[in-house]
Amino acid sequence: MPVYDYLCNDCGPFTDMRPMSECDAPQQCPRCANSAPRAILTAPNFFCMPSDRRKAYATNERSANAPKTLGEYKASHGPGCGCCSGKASRLVTKTRSGAKGFPTARPWMISH
Repeated sequence: MPVYDYLCNDCGPFTDMRPMSECDAPQQCPRCANSAPRAILTAPNFFCMPSDRRKAYATNERSANAPKTLGEYKASHGPGCGCCSGKASRLVTKTRSGAKGFPTARPWMISH
């Protein structure tokens, strides 16, 4: 169940867990019991999300405004990397069409 922020005019902000179907409905303030409208005070919480998806969101967020330069991209791969270096590794084969393959290292792997 998601956590939503609410803003009471008398007591200030508070949070509450509510079903998504009730996200826009006002909530009673836990201190004074007045009706408080929903407010967006903080960024969404992704703590319940699996770690691989959370990392993917973080990567997309970083690359949305500042994509990696060619130097940064090449630095992320080790020396002798067969996927993007200029010279082919001994474990990399190329077809006439230019597709790369890794027949000895990972026979199940399809080229990217």
